[in-house]
Amino acid sequence: MSGPTASHPDAGGAGGARLRVTTSEHAVKTLVCRIEGEVDHESRHVLDETLSSAVAAGPVLLVVDLAPLTFVDSTCLNALLRIRQEAEEAGTRLVLAGPGPQMQRLLEVTGTDEVFTVWPSVHAVPGLGAP
Repeated sequence: MSGPTASHPDAGGAGGARLRVTTSEHAVKTLVCRIEGEVDHESRHVLDETLSSAVAAGPVLLVVDLAPLTFVDSTCLNALLRIRQEAEEAGTRLVLAGPGPQMQRLLEVTGTDEVFTVWPSVHAVPGLGAP
């Protein structure tokens, strides 16, 4: 069951690449933020603002769908760590879903795979299931 979807402005990234972050309500008190494109220093503000808005909406569960990401670096990881803290303070459970090989490697190398709850896909997150 999918609710309203909010889309946030694109930001130019390295080489003119675009970042698009959308949020959608999937169940009572659950939000999914799907991150598409590249997260770099130039586009991080879009990610920060969108994830902060998602936490402020007061979901019990916030799922960050990383599957469509085409490029990540420490900028993305720093944003996720910041929002993890913000979510914790707000009483929101944050989970990551569908990290690609580059993101998975970044999580493993930094040891943050032990800090986040990570699911192989959005559909694997309990309570969301297949659309």
